[in-house]
Amino acid sequence: MKQTKSFDMTLDDELSEISVVSLEQAVAAPYCGLLLASAGARVIKVERPEGDFARSYDSGIDGKSAIFAWLNRGKESIALNLKNKKDKCILKKIINRSDIFLSNLTPQALKRLELDYTNLKSDNPKLIYCKITGYGESEEASTRKAYDMLVQAESGLCSVTGTEESPSKVGISITDLSTGLTAFSAILRALIQRAKTNRGVQISISMFDVMADWMNMPLLAHRFMGGAPKRNGLKHTFIAPYGAFTCGDDTQILLSIQNNREFSVFCNKVLENESLSKDIKFRDNPQRYQNREELDGIISRSFKKMTRKQVQNKLNKIGIANAQLNDVGQLSDHEFLTNEEAHFAARSLPLAALPVKTKKGTPKKVPELNEDGDNIRAELI
Repeated sequence: MKQTKSFDMTLDDELSEISVVSLEQAVAAPYCGLLLASAGARVIKVERPEGDFARSYDSGIDGKSAIFAWLNRGKESIALNLKNKKDKCILKKIINRSDIFLSNLTPQALKRLELDYTNLKSDNPKLIYCKITGYGESEEASTRKAYDMLVQAESGLCSVTGTEESPSKVGISITDLSTGLTAFSAILRALIQRAKTNRGVQISISMFDVMADWMNMPLLAHRFMGGAPKRNGLKHTFIAPYGAFTCGDDTQILLSIQNNREFSVFCNKVLENESLSKDIKFRDNPQRYQNREELDGIISRSFKKMTRKQVQNKLNKIGIANAQLNDVGQLSDHEFLTNEEAHFAARSLPLAALPVKTKKGTPKKVPELNEDGDNIRAELI
């Protein structure tokens, strides 16, 4: 019998032949660059002479930024003064030898530096040009500065986040990170297209568009369901029961009931109130949601008689999704957390691993400012 050859299907430097020039700062483009580097691409980070301002976000690693280290592993750094003709010429030479140009500078700044797509593609027609903007490229949109929390507010995200009394931003840089992820996805699509056409392409992604897409659930509610959802804190916008409840030991647990079968089992086995699921007020999700305040009260009174662990054991036994309300310290010690290391300033920095695992793991080394400048310049001779 013919034996089937075994293949290792782990992702393994699949972009190792790809070179990237990233004129980047802050978070969105650097996160995209990190993902490209983790896939094996050579990523050259172009910084101003004083460095990416993200190098000063914090001083957690012997005076250097831990946030910068997270976002810039596996890259090379060259410092260029793009107001200087010689340095601008160096950058163009690097771009002409590269597969991808990535930037989150403003459209006006790129055009002023003659780094717009029209200029660059004439010397490198296979170039994939990915530009991240705040609000787009119309005359009005392109003049506006955009940062993560500002776009959260402008896109309406803050209006559906927080408590009934107060809107809130999301506690992480969700606009930056989602935009970087979108740019990474678009670049991979562009590489596939280039393999078919042998030509490059221009990609323009606005942070506002990314958030607007992710806001489609409340947007559709506004347009077709009688109004956008109200802020509910740790309660779901459309589903009940789905949220946080306090147990008898003053700890909180979140649970999620997704269908009528689960609700029936939950009433019978956890609340020990089989008739509740047959009550017309709670028979299906629209009724449960409409009468959520009453239902939440019934659940809260039941949970107050048990510790969180007792509630969790009952929920797990019948397959009801639940979670602890953890803080960051508890995340740091979580049994499910996978850590990896970054090496920066002669220090080893443990951080949460990228979710897509590769054979070699995420690159560890974080570049000092202009650490690779001499070597990169030498390659151009």
